[in-house]
Amino acid sequence: MALLQRGTAEFIGTFALVFVGAGSIIATGGGNLTAIGLAHGLVIAVMASAVGHISGGHFNPAVTFGFFVTRRIEPQLAAAYLFAQLTAATLAALLLQGLLPENQVDAVNLGAPALAPGISAGSGLVIELILTFFLVWVIFATAADPRGAFASISGLAIGLTITLDIFMGGPYTGAAMNPARALGPELVQGVWDNAWIYYVGPAIGAALAAVVYDRLYLRPVSPEPVGPPETGLDEPRPGDAAAV
Repeated sequence: MALLQRGTAEFIGTFALVFVGAGSIIATGGGNLTAIGLAHGLVIAVMASAVGHISGGHFNPAVTFGFFVTRRIEPQLAAAYLFAQLTAATLAALLLQGLLPENQVDAVNLGAPALAPGISAGSGLVIELILTFFLVWVIFATAADPRGAFASISGLAIGLTITLDIFMGGPYTGAAMNPARALGPELVQGVWDNAWIYYVGPAIGAALAAVVYDRLYLRPVSPEPVGPPETGLDEPRPGDAAAV
């Protein structure tokens, strides 16, 4: 039952991301970066806040991969998340293709991410890697780290990170940062130019961010700093016993 509940939450969150995110690109003809960035960021902020307590609010195979490589999700659950995310993205893309005017859909390739003229495959890969690093870093800092100052509103921080990433990377790579967000429109529209960038870049960026944050902040070396656990800064005064 827990697997079904969590997988369903991931399915609905990912479906919303692709339906609203790719839909905003179709609706604006890809010409309103602010609207597109806010659409992606707001849908993630809302869905992560709504079901983050159920599934963690990944909605992204790269995020799930980051949790997997740091052993913060069981393999069976990770597989269920990947299935739910990829299936939801494909269904959302199919519905967008069927519901919206064909000429608008075709004009932007169903919102599939693409490299801008002058951006090489190598540059696109690095941009997607860096943008995804930022995203997963914020997810670990706000949602995975129990000390995170914004744990109760982590969805907002995560959504804003996506918006900021799109403001920078949208004009150059589409700023997918998410293999499911890329695969759904690519599969339904049959557009595969440089598709590997949107799987490899986010996977590497997510793994790097997850491992670095996990090793630096979530698995501190022993012994722990002397002092109150909430700060680890105050040393005992002369004559006082050291905290243990």
